[in-house]
Amino acid sequence: MQPGVTADQIAERLGVTERAARRYVAILREAGVPVESARGRYGGYRLGRGMRLPPVIFTQDEALALVMAVLEGHPPATGTGELAASALGKVIRALPENVGRQAAAVREYAAAAPGRRAAHPDPALTSALVVAVGARSRVRLAYRSGPGRRSEAEVDPWAVVVRHGLWYLLCYSHQAGAVRSYRIDRVQAVEHTQDSFTPPEGLDPVAALEENLGAGWDFPARVVFKAELSHVAPWIRAPMGRLEPHADGCVLVGSTNNPAMYAQEWLAAVPFDFRVDAGEELRAAVSALASRCAAAVADPPEPVT
Repeated sequence: MQPGVTADQIAERLGVTERAARRYVAILREAGVPVESARGRYGGYRLGRGMRLPPVIFTQDEALALVMAVLEGHPPATGTGELAASALGKVIRALPENVGRQAAAVREYAAAAPGRRAAHPDPALTSALVVAVGARSRVRLAYRSGPGRRSEAEVDPWAVVVRHGLWYLLCYSHQAGAVRSYRIDRVQAVEHTQDSFTPPEGLDPVAALEENLGAGWDFPARVVFKAELSHVAPWIRAPMGRLEPHADGCVLVGSTNNPAMYAQEWLAAVPFDFRVDAGEELRAAVSALASRCAAAVADPPEPVT
């Protein structure tokens, strides 16, 4: 029985000459990898018994940066119950004493508050989507929207994008016949199909997601700002829509499923005069907000004497 592989077998597998294969073996030996060889008819190369991959070695700065990045991106990792916390604990315990001491102290005494919009998707579902992206495999999603509506969609998953603490699936929806972006923390199930797809040539996932987040919702929004586009742009988030030049300054063209939130949290924060040109639901939400604000500063009633 042959104990290993021959140089010509290695060469055939790697697509190189037999001489190059022998040189690769010599390089491995110089690097400390115990490659054993046996001569004769049944000879060949094999790794020595007990061969283990070399340990991953962190410097102190690398270890601290890793702990800080995990805590910043996943605040619950300061505890002990979640996957990130468990994994981080294992990494810290595996570090050499002089490196791990400070990393452990950072984890124990640092506190991180979760971002207001941050959400952590299920690792298994996220992994299934990443695999589908890489394999270019169409999938069926079970999805729960923000208001709690449940739906299913068959999509071509183009990319997984992390944006401001939120994980998104950028995809083409066959039901909608359009590009869609789904919050992965709201995905309930992923089922791979037998169909494949080809993503758009030259796709920029981040740019495509930014463009898509403000489109395709139930209620239209068209808001004209009486200020230059360059002044308004820093105040406009991608989910609000697309900002374009306009005769009066600039115009925001978008859509929303939540007009009250759009008016109260987004438009109210923009420090420029505006008018709602289109979108009756948004107009009503802005009107209701204006009435509340006016009532808040109305003259108090005269005291009863």
